[in-house]
Amino acid sequence: MPITTCIFDAYGTLFDVAAAARQAAREPGREAFAEHWPKLAEHWRLKQLQYTWLRAVADAHTDFWEVTQQGLDWALEATGLSGDPDLRERLLALYWELAAYPEVPKMLADLKAAGRETAILSNGSPDMLAGAVNSAGIGGHLDDVLSVESVGVFKPHRSVYDLVGKRFGCAPGNVLFVSSNGWDAAAASGYGFISAWVNRAGDPMDRLPWQPAHVLEDLTGIAGLAESL
Repeated sequence: MPITTCIFDAYGTLFDVAAAARQAAREPGREAFAEHWPKLAEHWRLKQLQYTWLRAVADAHTDFWEVTQQGLDWALEATGLSGDPDLRERLLALYWELAAYPEVPKMLADLKAAGRETAILSNGSPDMLAGAVNSAGIGGHLDDVLSVESVGVFKPHRSVYDLVGKRFGCAPGNVLFVSSNGWDAAAASGYGFISAWVNRAGDPMDRLPWQPAHVLEDLTGIAGLAESL
């Protein structure tokens, strides 16, 4: 089946989730943070994801902004930085302005030039996603931005992936689903999407009942992949 629709996870896939901590570490007066930011960024992202999974399993949904703050608070304590409220405030502010990976604008433009529909499907809340899309300047290359808030549960619940067909009227086999999260790409494959895992870190494949159909190092090959399927 031809690929008509390309769906992207947002955080870690289109947007660099480490950018907030990296930028804060470069700002004047935060030299002491420079040695801590990689570990803090790693902790922050891991807890953010873990809390979404636990809330989905426990049927205890809250929006992604709350989870993001809770993950940061854990990471700040774990790195001995919980006593710096100014740093916390700055990191949260920067999270609304995450940079897109450098290949993102051209990749999306190439997909649109080929006549394909494009959208984000994310755990992010609508206001967070709007901030990131606007900051990155990629809104003109997207047909829609879909948030889990419309179904009230985080990925990888099937109702989240249902949003794609409801919005675009396409069969799962017409969808190329792209995520930097191996578990997300695997679950999307189990749902019936053609999935691509953007494995920037070279991580091992997750041990799950499904696997992504394609594994890429970055997003530069997405337009070509969609054309070849």
